[in-house]
Amino acid sequence: MNFRKQREQAEADINLTPLIDVVFLLLIFFMVSTTFQKESELKIRLPESSRAASEEIEERVEIQINERGEYFVNGRALVNSSQPFLLKALSSAAGGSKDLPVVIKADKMTPHQAVVTAMDTAAQLGLVRLQIATSQAPPAGAAQSGE
Repeated sequence: MNFRKQREQAEADINLTPLIDVVFLLLIFFMVSTTFQKESELKIRLPESSRAASEEIEERVEIQINERGEYFVNGRALVNSSQPFLLKALSSAAGGSKDLPVVIKADKMTPHQAVVTAMDTAAQLGLVRLQIATSQAPPAGAAQSGE
C-alpha cells in the first residue's frame, strides 16, 4: 500500500510576454539607430553648350526637372508637380531672400512647359537671377569616329 501523497507534475510553462517585449525593444533600437543613405541620385542629362561652365556659386536655389517634368528643389522631390507646390518649395528654399541665384537643371528631354513654369514661379517670388545649367559639348571633330 502506498500512503504517499501523489505529487502532481507541474507543467513547464514559459511566459512569452517578456521575450516579446525584449524583441520589440531591440527592433525599436535598431530602427532608431539605423541611418539611411540615399544611394540613387536623380539622373539628369543636361543639354549641351559650346561655352564652358561658369564658376560655382556657393549659396543658390537649385531646381532640377527630370524628363517627366517632376520638380526637385535643392535635391528634395516635390509631392506634386503643380505650380503652387513649386512656389511653396521655392519660397522655403530662398528663405525670403530675393538676391539668391536660381539654377535650373532640366533634362534635355524635359517638356518645355516645365522649364517655363519653373522660371515663371521664380519670377513670382522676385528671384530674377536665373541660370540654366548645361553640360559642355565635345569639340566638333571629337564626336565623330569610324571614318
